[in-house]
Amino acid sequence: MSRNLRLGASSIAFSKPLYIESAASIVSQKEADGPLGDFFDLVCEDPMFGCDTWESAESTLQKETATLAMNKAGLNSEDIHLMFAGDLLAQTAATCFGSAGLGIPFYGLYGACSTMGESLSLGCLALTAGFGTRVLCATSSHFASAEKEFRFPLGYGNQRPFSATWTVTGSGACILNTAPPGEKSPLHSGNGCAAITGLTAGRVMDYGLKDSMNMGGCMAPAACDTIARNFSDFGRKPSDYDAVFTGDLGSIGQKILLDLLSEQNIQLSPIHKDCGILIYDNPSQDTHAGGSGCGCSAVVLASYILPKVVSGEWKRILFVPTGALLSKVSFNEGDSIPGIAHGVVIEHMEV
Repeated sequence: MSRNLRLGASSIAFSKPLYIESAASIVSQKEADGPLGDFFDLVCEDPMFGCDTWESAESTLQKETATLAMNKAGLNSEDIHLMFAGDLLAQTAATCFGSAGLGIPFYGLYGACSTMGESLSLGCLALTAGFGTRVLCATSSHFASAEKEFRFPLGYGNQRPFSATWTVTGSGACILNTAPPGEKSPLHSGNGCAAITGLTAGRVMDYGLKDSMNMGGCMAPAACDTIARNFSDFGRKPSDYDAVFTGDLGSIGQKILLDLLSEQNIQLSPIHKDCGILIYDNPSQDTHAGGSGCGCSAVVLASYILPKVVSGEWKRILFVPTGALLSKVSFNEGDSIPGIAHGVVIEHMEV
């Protein structure tokens, strides 16, 4: 067990880093057609993933991604001590059915689209507490299952406003280890690797917004709160990071975030990147405000961000997945949509 430093109201600096040993990403054809298409591990042209229902397709997607992350590192289920994972569906159905055949002790999570940040955070806390040496963190989303869950089945053919985002069909998985990855690890390059050195836990922020077709606006206040507290707790400023990645604010949420931070004299624009903006090319793919879903930030992290940290192109980044905490019941009863964002500090480490 290591002694960690509690910073401010909600941040933790780890006395020993937690290493990311392996990562995997699987997406559908629409994501592969976007700007990051060459970075993903696997592309499945069949959005049903060989299944009979959208929900089963997402379960298969997440299970295959978790298995791929283990295979890339030469590991099997017995090598993984805990699994933290979740999705967007009620009772995290996709994850429950997807994890059933893996045989790994499992904790199901729901943080909406912030789930990858939540799983990485809890995985790190479990490892630093001494509850194992390896943890699997995973999440997924599927455009069709999410539309069916929160809006209308695809056959309804409803129109989407320009503030709406497109749920990513994809799954990302990371394996955390208390020890540095070996030279044969997929996330080892030269003498470098990627490690998590700190966390900023998100707080639920509710500004009273009720538009489920503008989730970027609902989540931006939470992203602002987490980023500002990360800077304050760690005594850092934007220039101390090579990039700050939010999860899926999209073009509208990004503008709101930058305005809110500017009111606190934090100019994030030069280094801010949003996974929802990066993953699609809106003019050619008609995704409106950008991408969203648990899988959005997860696949961008696994495929695009981590390799650049491992190579040393980015020395330190702040990964801030964002989530809109609505449900079918809360939305239909006219409740507002709270947001949450979890901050994960990822650094290049020499080993």
